[in-house]
Amino acid sequence: MDMEQLMAQAQDLQSKITAAQDSLSQQQVRGIGGNGNVIITMTGKYDVLSVVINPSAMESDAQMLSQYVMDAYVDAKSKADDLIEKTMGAITGSME
Repeated sequence: MDMEQLMAQAQDLQSKITAAQDSLSQQQVRGIGGNGNVIITMTGKYDVLSVVINPSAMESDAQMLSQYVMDAYVDAKSKADDLIEKTMGAITGSME
């Protein structure tokens, strides 16, 4: 393989990565905590778009409500991680 072909492949890969990153910034995942009392929506690039707290959850003590928020965040981040792995895996898998 000559240098020109390598450069073309590198540019193609960079274009695919950029497109994947743009796609991830547009896709959304939802994390749920406290049996639906807290819902966090974030993008595939971990940008938090919204935090929705069920008013009945406000009756919980602060520690419990904090745990609901943490659980929702961890759930959303895990789903974003899966989305990233799937999206980027499609690119890196094509390199083999």
